[in-house]
Amino acid sequence: MSASAPSAPREPIREPLRIAGERVFRDRIIEIRHPYSGALVGTVPKATVDDVKRALRIARGFRSTLSRHDRYRILIKTGELITAKRDDLARLITLESGLCLKDTQYEVGRASDVLLFAANQALVDDSEVFSCDLTAHGKSRKVYTLREPLLGAITAITPFNHPLNQVIHKVAPAVATNNRVVLKPSEKTPLTAFALADILYEAGLPPPMLSVLTGDPAEIADELLTSEDVNLVTFTGGVSIGKFIAAKAVYKRQVLELGGNDPLLVLDDADLDEAATLAASGSYKNSGQRCTAIKRMLVHEDVADEFVARLVAKTRAVKYGDPLAADTDMGTVIDEAAAIEFEARVSDAVARGARVLVGHTRRGALYAPTVVDRVTADMKLVREETFGPVSPVLRFRTLDEAIALANGTAYGLSSAVCTNRLDAIARLARELHVGTLNVREVPGYRLESTPFGGIKDSGLGYKEGVQEAMKSFTNVKTYSLPW
Repeated sequence: MSASAPSAPREPIREPLRIAGERVFRDRIIEIRHPYSGALVGTVPKATVDDVKRALRIARGFRSTLSRHDRYRILIKTGELITAKRDDLARLITLESGLCLKDTQYEVGRASDVLLFAANQALVDDSEVFSCDLTAHGKSRKVYTLREPLLGAITAITPFNHPLNQVIHKVAPAVATNNRVVLKPSEKTPLTAFALADILYEAGLPPPMLSVLTGDPAEIADELLTSEDVNLVTFTGGVSIGKFIAAKAVYKRQVLELGGNDPLLVLDDADLDEAATLAASGSYKNSGQRCTAIKRMLVHEDVADEFVARLVAKTRAVKYGDPLAADTDMGTVIDEAAAIEFEARVSDAVARGARVLVGHTRRGALYAPTVVDRVTADMKLVREETFGPVSPVLRFRTLDEAIALANGTAYGLSSAVCTNRLDAIARLARELHVGTLNVREVPGYRLESTPFGGIKDSGLGYKEGVQEAMKSFTNVKTYSLPW
């Protein structure tokens, strides 16, 4: 592992708000700095409450007449433009987030997949037909359904860890269903959202269908959550904010994806090299800042020593440092405060008996990939979600104990297991309190169209993913005919 000297960003970007396509500057600004070097990357305005009211009013009042084919073409064109701008978008994400170019180039590719799935799904006839003469009390009629866009606006609030893909996961299904979105990206990584908005406008999206506002959540959140012009709030982020939204936006549809504490279970029959490879990838990709990153490694005691040795070797091979260097495997976390928190949690675990085997060094927002062995379930490092590049190893004796450990946190998003035992897989699928179980794969593996989401403190059970989001973003209307 190594850390190299910083690469300087180019001339700082000065972005305006996008209110139904109109570019609006404000005197009050938010500075965006490169987490690795601290250099100024750009500035964005602090929207006022009046800006929010105006954007929501325009969104609610606009009725799109785009056909399914129109929406298909806009989404396909957006995907083509994103692919053509891949390197520029990846660099922009790296500058504002500190994620390495390998990760941000991968993110741009995933975003293109979301657009492709949403475009194809826009062409699917989603109506249903129910015959009414199925009982003795029935009639010779048929009930038909159709899905319609919401009457009001969608408020979409996105996190810092995937500045492009998280936004597209909300905007693309909205476009596919003819809805109108007012987007508030994270104030830590907003620049990519503005770039995406401009690409969508260029692809033919009517500007009233998308506004992008940046600002202080303390000032503008209430209006985004409680306005009569809003029908649905979709949010990805932390549990405390998600629960605040749930309490605030009471009589509105809510889709909340609130993070995870995902376990990787390594059983005694596992291919240990495969398991260690998955463990390292699942812990360090995107600097560990994914809701589905591997946050806990539950390893059978009979194979734990060998697994840990392999994991340490793979961790030592990770090149971390300057996110803009093409050969860097892992960049920084989002800011120095986050890195300090990870450092403190690992130190706390060590003070309580855990052992650091590699890593646990910090320079600013750069925190080394870290393996911690002999962790116990009561340590804060694994009791809460540690949203960074840390691999905590917990040991178990029996499958009963492993299931209890896996279920023993407030979260229930995803999970993974390394084994070939079908009896164990079947039992885990039944008994783990999660939204997803992946076998011999990282917890985060999925297609962009498949249902995704969790239970407990990971969410309300509503799913994201293109198809599920399109269902959430529409109202079902029924009508009946006598033939």
